[in-house]
Amino acid sequence: MLEMKVPSPGESITEVEIAQWLVEDGDYVEKDQAIAEVDSDKATLELPAEASGIITLKAEEGDAVEVGAVVCLIDTDAKKPADDDTDAAETQKTPVSEKLEVKEKVAPVENKTYATGTPSPAAKKILDEKSIPAIDVKGTGRAGRITKHDAENAMPSMGTAGSSGRGSYRTKLSLLRRKVAERLVEAKNTTAMLTTFNEVDMSPIFALRKEYKEIFKEKHGVGLGFMSFFSLAVVRALEMYPAVNSMIDGKEMLTFDYKDISIAVSGPKGLMVPVMRNVENLSFRGVESEIKRLAIRARDGKITVDEMTGGTFTISNGGVFGSMLSTPIINPPQSGILGMHNIVERPIVKDGQIVIAPIMFVALSYDHRIIDGKESVGFLVAVKEALENPSELLMNGDVKKALEL
Repeated sequence: MLEMKVPSPGESITEVEIAQWLVEDGDYVEKDQAIAEVDSDKATLELPAEASGIITLKAEEGDAVEVGAVVCLIDTDAKKPADDDTDAAETQKTPVSEKLEVKEKVAPVENKTYATGTPSPAAKKILDEKSIPAIDVKGTGRAGRITKHDAENAMPSMGTAGSSGRGSYRTKLSLLRRKVAERLVEAKNTTAMLTTFNEVDMSPIFALRKEYKEIFKEKHGVGLGFMSFFSLAVVRALEMYPAVNSMIDGKEMLTFDYKDISIAVSGPKGLMVPVMRNVENLSFRGVESEIKRLAIRARDGKITVDEMTGGTFTISNGGVFGSMLSTPIINPPQSGILGMHNIVERPIVKDGQIVIAPIMFVALSYDHRIIDGKESVGFLVAVKEALENPSELLMNGDVKKALEL
């Protein structure tokens, strides 16, 4: 009998949470098969089986377990169940007329599994104690299975069958979501955070994308989005104002000569902030390819702890959700974060004339302990200048060469 213990997902992580079992108690599992998803305070990871055999689960979905604790047992002496060919053999012997008759009598199969609405043993005990029928509880586990936490949060019905459905339900915050909450409160409480704002005329970028986005995508296999322009504009501004690419370390200010830019993205488990490494060495194609790679890994829940740590500055794009203006919160221990917002056609003055232009409001939140107002405003103005004149300031006057066309 093999005892499977929780491996350490990374330095300083002492416990994980069983987010979802991908197998059922008593299933036969193959070596290296993914048997569970576990949440740490930084990422969601898959737990592979260490051997083949019959599995016995020792933890419920939603349980917090310490690194090194036993979460399941695998009976390595158990034989793999043989496929039962009896039904197939009988089917071959059945006359066609009987097959048609049977087919007509078969009722439509609902798209459910045996686990749908079924409580786990721990959940059943809790529901019995509360005198709550399992049919009244919506399961959030795999295939609709009722978990221990579903049962703990279930409330006895106090209405009638004809009620208007004024219900409520509780869901436990994931370990990742709780850690994000702690870090946000920490940032508000431990930094002297201020925010400065500006606006950017996106017309030059719109014109470049209109002219080159199709050929860019055809040649490189990725789109020419806004993030590459913003990332490279941030790199230029960080070189001009290195204090923004710094962080406080005790009584010292640690300044980095590389630019590792964190990109805030929304993943299935909540906010994730994967990091693009050495963006100062990336081209437009390099930035777009890296953003696509990290976004796919975040969406699929495959981001690792290493891919989410070590950034020196963050870019957050609330504009994709329709945000007009916001004050982004610093991602500690970093000292600055740039907030992008939606692009709206607004009247502005150009050369003494009122014209309509696509305008984006941008915001820089910064730690005033090490970044002065002059540096923060100068940084954001430098970003604005690069975005409003990208062909000269980001592409050295040669658009096709910068886009590798």
